Amino acid sequence: MPSGTGARLVVVGGGGFRVPLVYRALASGTFSGLVSELGLLDAVPERARAVARALAALPLNGGADTGTGPAVRVATTLEEALPGADLVFAAVRSGGAEGRVLDERVALAHGLLGQETVGAGGISYALRSIPDMLRVARMMREHAPGAYLINFTNPAGMVTEALGPVLGNRVVGICDSASGLVTRASRAAGLRATDSLAGVDYVGLNHLGWLRGLTEDGTDRLPALLADPLRLGGFEEGRLLGPELPRMLGALPNEYLFYYYFHREAARAVAPAARTRGETLRDQQRALYPRLLTAADPFRVWERARLEREAGYLAEARAADEERDEESLAGGGYEVVALRVLRALLTDTPAELVLNVRNGGTFPELPPEAVVEVPSVVDAAGARPLPAGRLTQHQLGLMAAVKAVEQHTVRAAVHRDRDAALLALAGHPLVDSFHAAGRVLRGYEEAFPRLRASWR
Repeated sequence: MPSGTGARLVVVGGGGFRVPLVYRALASGTFSGLVSELGLLDAVPERARAVARALAALPLNGGADTGTGPAVRVATTLEEALPGADLVFAAVRSGGAEGRVLDERVALAHGLLGQETVGAGGISYALRSIPDMLRVARMMREHAPGAYLINFTNPAGMVTEALGPVLGNRVVGICDSASGLVTRASRAAGLRATDSLAGVDYVGLNHLGWLRGLTEDGTDRLPALLADPLRLGGFEEGRLLGPELPRMLGALPNEYLFYYYFHREAARAVAPAARTRGETLRDQQRALYPRLLTAADPFRVWERARLEREAGYLAEARAADEERDEESLAGGGYEVVALRVLRALLTDTPAELVLNVRNGGTFPELPPEAVVEVPSVVDAAGARPLPAGRLTQHQLGLMAAVKAVEQHTVRAAVHRDRDAALLALAGHPLVDSFHAAGRVLRGYEEAFPRLRASWR
């Protein structure tokens, strides 16, 4: 794979499932030539080598050739990977697939929703992710001080907020759920396709937000969409949430708000399942990576596994016989968001995207250092929130409650403060009692001995 003339990008978590989507986008189309070398680093080196093998077989330019992407280099340590990096993508799963299973199973064992980023499971995940990502950030400051970190590591809002004191404005958090909602709702409302967010009113935190307006030519098209059950049922969020709730809210909730607005239904759907989502993905991965290392056509092996993985996303929110639509299965999610950020940082060409960024004065009711998920502009100077309208009382109430949980979680992870972890669990809207919070924290301490040993 010959080099181009662009920047050096390092992916920490380079054995991740979606790295081929990033590579494919870098190899053709509008992002071609931006990156000359792609460095892959993974906690399990065999995974990075397996993904590199899939990249070498990946059909590019409509299948015309397989040799026009960035050069790929597999590293085994941060010290080896980071020097000379211009940008770092971080998609780390601390504790691996087995850690996700424990996040889910421990919560379920204590009568709580088992979901990896929402509620008790998300707090447990953050308590592992934040220390690992702090190490990455500190190593970047030492070995690649001019590089930007584009963070996909979940829970993305909490991780991004925790890294702010180390990297300042050189960390940007991304998630594709808000951008996907804006795209799908805009299409359903009949808006012209555009990269501008000038008419988009979206507010929230990562995995907790609302689309409140879609204005084109001076007219907000969202109210008519909310009043039309047929059009609402034509895309993912409308089907998940139904027509009545969005109409009453006057806004389209992010798909993850299903767990808040339909908590009992989600818990009932997950609790009796023989296997959790994490167990399904763990078993897929166990089978996948050895095959990628030996298959004659590793790309086709990866592509089949990707489609199977995407089809099961948020399965508990759908009817048993309902499948995800082709658009949702086609890819083009967070990797496109990430690469638009990369292009803006490298070329100083402003881009507008929904990102996880420092609040500042965007919402005066929230702390200035809090990371929020809002329409933002990004260029060579970093990412900054665009002006936003006032929060409704309902939005502020839920955001403030969850932000307090996030900040307690960050304190627990950074300062090894068990009381802060207990406060985070007790204060989460999806954890229904202080006693339940104490029980589930003890459950996570038993499941993750390193967590118990970390407290001061």
